[in-house]
Amino acid sequence: MTAPTPPPLSDDDLHALVDGRLPPGQAEALRARLDAGSLQRLQQWQHQRDQLRQLHAARQQDAIPEEMRKAALQLQALHERHGQWWRWGGMAAGWLAAFGLGWTLHGQQPSAELAMQAVPQARFAQQAAVAHAVYQPEQRHPVEVGAAQQAHLVQWLSKRLGRPLRLPELSAQGYELVGGRLLPGDGGARAQFMFQDAAGERITLYLGAMDEKTDASAQTAFRFSSEGPVPSFYWVDQGFGYALSGALPRQRLLELATAVYRQLQAGT
Repeated sequence: MTAPTPPPLSDDDLHALVDGRLPPGQAEALRARLDAGSLQRLQQWQHQRDQLRQLHAARQQDAIPEEMRKAALQLQALHERHGQWWRWGGMAAGWLAAFGLGWTLHGQQPSAELAMQAVPQARFAQQAAVAHAVYQPEQRHPVEVGAAQQAHLVQWLSKRLGRPLRLPELSAQGYELVGGRLLPGDGGARAQFMFQDAAGERITLYLGAMDEKTDASAQTAFRFSSEGPVPSFYWVDQGFGYALSGALPRQRLLELATAVYRQLQAGT
């Protein structure tokens, strides 16, 4: 009787080999199953990993800054907590997770409807904070389209997000536009606009349609989120989410978010 042919290696298998996350025996067994195509991809990924390590070799020799270490731990805890919600499964468990999150956000017992809405909205804010943390340190490529092409930037992102976008003017608050970029999100495309003050401090405005689980007619007041590498103020207006993120004191971030909100409302 012929032994069954083992299934082809998945991308997860190859990533595990590249990252060295497997016990020696299991890694050796997977390597024995590599065909020519999988072996070529594995070698390419290993080469890319080696190049990235060389690129950041100098940084790896330095001690990790305390703020970065805390942000990484916070992100890890956030990821584990979000994954736990879905592992619980079922409507009852989902409601309990939303209830707890709603309590944290509002400081009072929410209704079941508000609690269920809080989950996608809070996740939106967390994604905004992570996107800020990823791109704000960039010096050469913080944005895809720079402020010099502002008209093109707004037109392009409006088309991709399926809604005419307005770009707030924050020079009165001390911030000038750096540019923007297109990002993926749970419910489709997201846009990120980046602003910078004279000292080089950056804030980002993250926006996009909320997913289908969120009532398109729902409108929320400002909510503050610290569940991420930087704080954010976020709100939902007619099914569209907005989050302003930055490493700023809460009151200062609220002032900027208020300025953004008023300008966007004035243009609707």
